[in-house]
Amino acid sequence: MPQASPFARASNPTRTPVAALAALLGSAFLACAAPGASADETTNAPASSAEISASGGDVLPGVEVLLRDSLHLLRDKRVGLITNHSGQDRAGTSTIDLLNNAPGVRLVALFSPEHGIRGAADAGEKVSSGRDERTGLPIHSLYGDTRVPTDSMLRGIDVLVYDIQDAGARVYTYVWSMALAAEKAGTLGIPFIVLDRPDPIRGDIVEGGILEERWASFVGQYPVALRYGLTPGELLRYLVGTGRLNAEVTVVPMDGWQRDQWFDETGIPWVNPSPNLRSLDATLLYPGTVFFEATNLSEGRGTDAPFQLVGAPWLDADSVAADLNSRSLPGVRFSATERTIEAGQKLGGETIPMVRVEVTNRDSVRAVELGLHMLQAIRSRHTGDWEWRAEWLERLTGSTRAREAVEAEGGVERLIAAWRAESERFARESREYMLY
Repeated sequence: MPQASPFARASNPTRTPVAALAALLGSAFLACAAPGASADETTNAPASSAEISASGGDVLPGVEVLLRDSLHLLRDKRVGLITNHSGQDRAGTSTIDLLNNAPGVRLVALFSPEHGIRGAADAGEKVSSGRDERTGLPIHSLYGDTRVPTDSMLRGIDVLVYDIQDAGARVYTYVWSMALAAEKAGTLGIPFIVLDRPDPIRGDIVEGGILEERWASFVGQYPVALRYGLTPGELLRYLVGTGRLNAEVTVVPMDGWQRDQWFDETGIPWVNPSPNLRSLDATLLYPGTVFFEATNLSEGRGTDAPFQLVGAPWLDADSVAADLNSRSLPGVRFSATERTIEAGQKLGGETIPMVRVEVTNRDSVRAVELGLHMLQAIRSRHTGDWEWRAEWLERLTGSTRAREAVEAEGGVERLIAAWRAESERFARESREYMLY
């Protein structure tokens, strides 16, 4: 292995900021190879964080770093690109067009995750393969008949690239499309490149339990914490470095990102990563309020504020909001309201009472714990009306213990304590794979 490629060790125990580390080592990207694989790439050092700050303080997403000084990774290669509408530079130009027009790069195929290449399909809706109208390139669906690229889809591809904005929660499916594609590419000897993007809800906060492998599914495929505090590139480095999957992975890092940054502090324009994550507050609450997908209550889809509203026709919203406010959960306030749900969604067409969650101090919000408290508060008051969706809470939480905790006296508090220990362990184990 060449001396200029020290990151193939998949180790960064001191967590030096990536711009300074890359400048020191003369590398604008960081590689993580499965045992026996190799990395042989060098490039010019990127601008330092101080230089970026002086020019406006914006964070450069991985695609811009690639185009600035790492395009040799793709030059003279046939490229497959896994992306959607969130893959774009800060000017709003899509990664599809950026790579299609990049000198020496031959973009030959596109791959679309859940919600489709334009991000318009509903949650769970099958996405069809097709052809991109602008470029004429084939689009292979990874959320239709298969969720793993097939041999025929990857035939003739020299390198597979991933560029999608994540939500920072294990239950969000994009990173699992990434992991499945990286592993498949690894079996065929195709290098996999991640154009890194921020964890929108900070990279220094980890919460929730670690997935129990018996509950592995497409809303959580590997044993990671529910709010894992990693970028997509870091998460894939962790999975490869800990032997969960085999792939030859290179991460083109962002420049200027700090772990304690919220997305709206990066200077990267907000694009809804999926139809029902419409704000940073909703994305922050999502790792907890998503639990209501496992019940007969609406989680706010079909309203103006998905994952910030929870309701049902039989809900005593005033009493539930008062109960939750009395618990003094950090960073949030609850209020009673009502909404008419759009047709086609759970409880569609009905006007129902709802509890609204308002973020008052986002730094202190712990959404996973909040979600457990909300489940317990509503179920305890409406036991006769409450219904669970079979095994869905187990998949979302990655644990059988969540349902038991919600139904048992003092169970939520005991589970929170256990999950805090698990999230602390995950934070320690993942630290050496962090790039920033």
